[in-house]
Amino acid sequence: MRISTERIKTLCGERGETLSGLLSKAGVSRNAFYSLARRNSIFPRTLTAVCASLGVRPEELLTSDDRRTEAMKSLLAEADAIARRNRGVDRENVRHTLLLMREKPIDRLRRALVRAQKPDIR
Repeated sequence: MRISTERIKTLCGERGETLSGLLSKAGVSRNAFYSLARRNSIFPRTLTAVCASLGVRPEELLTSDDRRTEAMKSLLAEADAIARRNRGVDRENVRHTLLLMREKPIDRLRRALVRAQKPDIR
């Protein structure tokens, strides 16, 4: 899943805003944005911040490279729908829960057991 910089620039132009202004409003540095744009995966919070500044849904800014991208777009749309129906629900928690529900229960259990064995260093 990749951020479509062309789509973001187009949306900025339609709103009479510069990319720098958008990133400033979103609280995302220019270096961080371009670093994320080059990656095949992105961090949901950064994407959410950019989308909130543009007033669009996350799937509108993602390019479709493969089936995993389509699956992530579907998951984001489902998380948005659940969050709209249930006011006060944290969209990121919904997204994370949906991701976990797509895993096999045995894989979730194994990961939890590994985490439980690691010392909590604070």
